Amino acid sequence: MAPQLAWIGLGNMGRGMCKNLVEKGKLDKPLIIHNRTKKRADDLAEKLGAGKTKVAGTIEDVVASSDIIFICLGDDKAVNATIDTALQQDVKGKLFVDCSTVHPETSNALAKRIGEKGAEFVAMPVFGAPAMADAGSLVCILAGPSSSTDKVKPYTTGVVGRANIDYSDQEPGKATLLKVIGNTFVINMVEALSEGHTLAELSGLGTDNLHKWIEAMFPGPYTAYSSRLLAGDYYKREEPLFAVDLARKDARHAMDIARKAGNAKLGALEVADSHLAAVKEHLGAKGDLPSIYGAVRQENGLKFENKD
Repeated sequence: MAPQLAWIGLGNMGRGMCKNLVEKGKLDKPLIIHNRTKKRADDLAEKLGAGKTKVAGTIEDVVASSDIIFICLGDDKAVNATIDTALQQDVKGKLFVDCSTVHPETSNALAKRIGEKGAEFVAMPVFGAPAMADAGSLVCILAGPSSSTDKVKPYTTGVVGRANIDYSDQEPGKATLLKVIGNTFVINMVEALSEGHTLAELSGLGTDNLHKWIEAMFPGPYTAYSSRLLAGDYYKREEPLFAVDLARKDARHAMDIARKAGNAKLGALEVADSHLAAVKEHLGAKGDLPSIYGAVRQENGLKFENKD
């Protein structure tokens, strides 16, 4: 008999991952889902079809009814608060899997707290955009005791993801350390694209000409982000895919890790973070990671928006 799975947190990533658990996870009972805003859980349940999911009104209900509990939340504070509530219940023998992007110290502290209550913990942050979550093509990083990660792997490759980076028998914080450092690559990529397209416009090369080179040289994420910049998606989108506050949270985590690792310098990330601050000022909560383009344009005498 398959274990009872549950999912807490139905943001842009969580919804797609739940869809794939239901469709490809070989579950023999409905997936229990919970979200702080219950309507989002109700909407997802309706979308996935009758009998596929069961909406839980509280975290306590989730914990009482489940064997493996996935968590995918926006920041360390939300994850800690959720675990605080969960650990007020009897959790002995249960497995918590955190897919959130948090500080490595948070992951290691969670593992200790959860272990002291007789439960198991795996850190499993993922790489990929919401469209990849929906398509089941994420890259999953798993860290924690192999006896625990082995229980999670049936739901990774071929279900929510296309590949695993396996850190079994390493401390959980190694997974979130990779995730935070990896996200600096994404942030710096958008910064480089934003500066390049701004220079292409100012110099007379033209952004379309630069985009053709990007398509030829860097197919994949560079081309996808470049297309979003040129289409004006970076300021038109109502619901951000990588919200400015989350991007800045990841940048802060990276800079804190660097400081604690001997005051390592992350100059490019500091520049990108300053542009993200300008994004927050200009767009508020609508700000997205690609909105860095608008901040770079504005810094160089152009309008934030690239379309009339």
